[in-house]
Amino acid sequence: MKKLLYSFLILSSATLSAQQKNPAVKFAVADNAIGTVELFNAKKSALQVSKVYNSAASLPQNLKKYSSVFTKGVTEYKFKNGENILDRMALSNMNAQYNIPADNPVFIEGYEFTDTSTMIYPEIKKRAETKDYNGKKTLFIYTAE
Repeated sequence: MKKLLYSFLILSSATLSAQQKNPAVKFAVADNAIGTVELFNAKKSALQVSKVYNSAASLPQNLKKYSSVFTKGVTEYKFKNGENILDRMALSNMNAQYNIPADNPVFIEGYEFTDTSTMIYPEIKKRAETKDYNGKKTLFIYTAE
């Protein structure tokens, strides 16, 4: 019985560490794709802040689908002159680059994205790794080195 309990505790701690959310990451949105405030601040000449939402409850309808990720709010940016100068990619395509089934969830800084049609700016990825999560090969993306 003790072996079973210890095995469960080890597996639980491994699963919890895989889900560790990084509270320091500040997600942002521009042109219906997810990036980080850091990425957009580096592109200030092409962007302007549109609106800052301070809580998940204050998100507009088009961002409500991200309420589980944007729990502390999010900054929405707009491209000046309406021209998006950044590449965008669906999480399903990111999965494909790592030979992972397109519909497997993706974790970005510990936040789970189950909808792999979600668009992101791939420039936010500083490091990535694949791990087994709930019996599935899963992509984990980190925005800091």
